[in-house]
This record gives sequence, C-alpha cells and structure tokens, in this order.
Amino acid sequence: MNIDVVIKPELDADFVPAALWNRAYLAQGASVPVSIALVRPDGTCSVFEAKVLPLTAENEAQTLRYLERILKFLLWQRGGCTVLVAGCDPIAEKLAAIYSPEGERRFDHEFFGKKTYLQPLEIKACWFNAIPEPNEQAMPLGRHLDGCRIGFDLGGSDRKCAAVIDGKVVFSEEVEWNPYFESDPNYHVEGINDTLQRAASHLPRVDAIGGSSAGVYVNSEVRVASLFRGVSPEDFESKVRRIFFDLKERWGNVPFDVVNDGEVTALAGSMSMNENAVLGLAMGTSEAVGYVTPCGSITPMLNELAFAPVDYRENAPADEWSGDLGCGVQYFSQQAVARLAPAAGIDFPADMPFPEQLVEVQKLIAEGDERAAKIYSTIGTYLGYTIAHYADFYDIRKMLLLGRVTSGEGGSIIIEKAREVLDALFPELAEQIEIVTPNEQDKRHGQAVAAASLPMLGKYDAIAPEQFATD
Repeated sequence: MNIDVVIKPELDADFVPAALWNRAYLAQGASVPVSIALVRPDGTCSVFEAKVLPLTAENEAQTLRYLERILKFLLWQRGGCTVLVAGCDPIAEKLAAIYSPEGERRFDHEFFGKKTYLQPLEIKACWFNAIPEPNEQAMPLGRHLDGCRIGFDLGGSDRKCAAVIDGKVVFSEEVEWNPYFESDPNYHVEGINDTLQRAASHLPRVDAIGGSSAGVYVNSEVRVASLFRGVSPEDFESKVRRIFFDLKERWGNVPFDVVNDGEVTALAGSMSMNENAVLGLAMGTSEAVGYVTPCGSITPMLNELAFAPVDYRENAPADEWSGDLGCGVQYFSQQAVARLAPAAGIDFPADMPFPEQLVEVQKLIAEGDERAAKIYSTIGTYLGYTIAHYADFYDIRKMLLLGRVTSGEGGSIIIEKAREVLDALFPELAEQIEIVTPNEQDKRHGQAVAAASLPMLGKYDAIAPEQFATD
C-alpha cells in the first residue's frame, strides 16, 4: 500500500505515519465490524470498535498488519491480560500466535502477562455477544489540596520533592541519585525515605503523601519500573513490589498514593489550565504520557506510549527494550535527538551519553545552527502526524508538551512544525486541539503539587514532626 506523505520530516523522508497508513487502509472500503476487548484481572474492561476490509485472501496481510498495530497500541495505552476479538476469527488466531511466548511479540506477552497483571496474556476469538460491556473506571485521585502534604517524583537522575500546605509550596528540592543499576533495594528504599524526610522537616505535620515515578503501577504497587532494573527478581518481589506500602507503614499509614509520572504530568497541566481532556507528553529520557479525561479524572490505563507504534514502515528504528519497530520512544525523546544528529551532519563520539548529546544540540540551536534546527523540525513533523494518531484513541482538547527535548528554541520549532502538519492535513483536529507548554511556575512546582494532591484525606492520625520516620 502506497502512502503519500505530503509533509515529510526533513531528516527522515521514509517515515510512514501511523495516522496516514490507517486512514489509507480504511479508505479501501473497510466495512466489516470488529470488536477488541481488553480485560484486566480486576474486571475492568476497555472495548475498541474497528472496521476492516472484507476477509479475503488478498486482504489478509493488510488486515493483519492493521489489527496487530492497533492491538499493540491498545495494550500499551489501556493495558489488559485477556484480549477478546470478535468479527475476524482467522486474524484473531494469528494475533494469538504473534503475541505468544514463541511469537514476534513475546516481549509483550511476558510484559502484560506475569510482569504487569500476574497472569498469562491470552488472545481469543469470540462472538460479538461475548464482548463485555466497557467499564473503564476513572480514579478519584488528585485535586485534593487540603492539609499538609508531601509530593515527590522519582526520576532516573534525581529525586524531586515538595512540601505543600493547602496547595501552596513551602519547600522543594532535587537530590541526585543513580537508581538504574543499583542492585541493593535498600538504596531505593532509604533514598525515597530520605526525600520524604527532607520535605517533612518543613511541615508542622504530614497529612498525606503522593508520588509519581516512571513505570507501571497498579494501585500503588510496582509492577514494572526501570528505576529498579538492577534489582534481582527475588529482591524485587520481597523488597520492591510493595515498597510504597512499606513506606506508608513507616509514615503512620497516612493516605499514600503513587502513580505513573505521565499521569501526574497531565494532572498538573489540567489543574494549572483548569481544563480537562488533556494529553500530556514529556520528551526526556523516554516518552512519558498521561491523560486526564473530559470529566477531569485519571484512569487505570497504562498510557505507556513510548512503546506504542507511530511509524509503520518495515525498517523503522527498533526500540532497544522490546525490539519492536517504529515505537514512540525513538521519535519523542533524547534517543530521537541522538538518532537524528548524524542525519543532520552532527557527529558525536560513539560513547557520548544521550543527555550530553542533547545538551550539545541545544547549544547549537541557541547559536542558530541550521543542522540542529532540522532535528527539531523533524521531531515536530513526527509529532503533528502522531497527535492525529493519538486522537484516534483519546478525546484531546489540550496537548501538553514538556521535557528536556522541548526546552528552549527547539521546543518552539517542534510546536510550529506539529501545527503545520495539523493545519494542512488534519484541519478538524487543528481546530479542536491546542498545543501548550507549561509556564515557569508549573515547571518548577506543578508536578509536585499535583503529586501531593493525589490522596484524599481520611480518618487517621497525622504524623507530627517528632514522629517523622527515620528507621
């Protein structure tokens, strides 16, 4: 299938946007209804309705490609460990083989099976009347500003914290740490507890604690998180999986909630702008995404779009973690900058870390270097097409952009090019979706305040300063 990419990324002319590929597939006469249900162990369920081409031999390869990429996106967006497919039994069987322990997506089989939902991933064909009713639940987390609260954010290079009294930040700081390859789980436990103590020392009492961190969390339980990649599986089970429950006990069992950092980013933007239907996208070490619904809530969805496909070409860049091609992390992160630098004519030593390469590119763009400008232009073009793709799965009114890659003049170029693509090719979305960036106040404190606002106060005894956990 030939895809006419009218506006091509300057440094990546072979890019095949998912939004255009899907639209071209559907335009061939897709009329056969298909339902895909993703069910989680707690009984919550998401349902995606699609149309496919008539199920003939000549259409099978395209239809399998279409539904496999859709399913991949849905898994990383919504999560689930039981997938029910109605309307195309032969394709469902092929999907089950692809997402099996021996299949091409065996990484996803393991991730969504025993790692995330603690039971095997299953993909099964079924009748339409066996598709359950969707019952996605919004989580009543966030926007609680009463009392004395601690908010924290755990990143790969620093721990951020803030002390908040009735929504006002009275203290905040960043502390460097290096958790990725630390094998001793006590390093993580005591590091996080130290951050809590630092914030608590600026409060008369502690009423609640809320936090954010990269990774997959289910009801504050760690399921998969790169921060703990150096910890052995045995120590992960005994010391890490319920790390925040252990810390909650240390802190007198005050309300204590932890969610993915992307969700807190979107929540912070929603609170600041007093707007809902916000999709937040942070371009940093990876691509972090979070979503606030039109009703103003966050959901149990994963929103791990770093590993969802946005480029459908056959030889797209590979994600080093999952091995899949064309996933968002290669287009909206420091990795994207490093990947595009050679194409722009900028050569860095092979062993230079991605953060340092980004710093050098930012210096070049500040000096007016056209090579650096092409990197940001390319990312912006990627983004315009990808916003249109994301809009097929989310109701978006505000697209909140942040992260180190969007800092400075480069960020302005990214937004300009993304808007150019939307205006030219997706005018209805251009009118509906506003691309925004946080102001300086929100950059400094917004995420900490949003994290601190996660728990709702209940019946408990607040922790006085002399009781702050030190053991």
